[in-house]
Amino acid sequence: MDNQFWFNDYLIAHRGFHNEENPENTLPAFKRAIENGYAIKLDVQQISDGTIIVFHDKKLNRLTGKDGYTKNLNKEDLADCHILGTENTIPLLTDVLELVNGQVPLLIEIKNDYKVGEPEKEIINQLKDYNGQFAIQSFNPYVVQYIKQKAPEMIVGQLSSFFKGEKMSFIKRYVLKRLKFVKTFNADFISYNAENLPNKYVNRYKELPLLAWTIRSQEEYDRVAPICTTIIFEGFEPKKYQN
Repeated sequence: MDNQFWFNDYLIAHRGFHNEENPENTLPAFKRAIENGYAIKLDVQQISDGTIIVFHDKKLNRLTGKDGYTKNLNKEDLADCHILGTENTIPLLTDVLELVNGQVPLLIEIKNDYKVGEPEKEIINQLKDYNGQFAIQSFNPYVVQYIKQKAPEMIVGQLSSFFKGEKMSFIKRYVLKRLKFVKTFNADFISYNAENLPNKYVNRYKELPLLAWTIRSQEEYDRVAPICTTIIFEGFEPKKYQN
């Protein structure tokens, strides 16, 4: 699987090239990204019956207006979960793979703050025969470790940030902010909050591709472009940076 260098060739649409009519992490948003030649960043998580869905939040309220936690859904519940008042419902990872079918690369973020293993095993299984370029990323370094151990041919990166204002233990913030597991778990790239770039922690890994997220203006893109491999963007149509 020779896909680790696609970062140089694509800008990445955050949760698809979404707008009001085509909400985040929906098939129409992914179609718009394909039509505009953007790679697609999407979020995946496992629900109670083992299904892998494409959805960002831990809770359903913001995107669906429903109460409860995403992880407690079953597959049959998805048809009733309409995204931001549209007819779009929560897609499966398999739906997205079938739609994209290698037309543009995928950046798949695994959302898993719990025990690592079962979700990752199923995601690997769904991706092993996918005919297209992709990479995987996660804030959880043990997800990175699991993927690298079980599917070393897959490209996997470590997400990070300064985590300002987020509730987490001092140790967790210290370790993640400083990218302490990148070398230990053999991450293939780093994906870092653009607000915190540049910084000395990513500078230690200049040999690795660096993705900057989430860029929301041309001005911000132009600021980080000289120091990163590519960007994850939303809310505007970027004009590709010229050196």
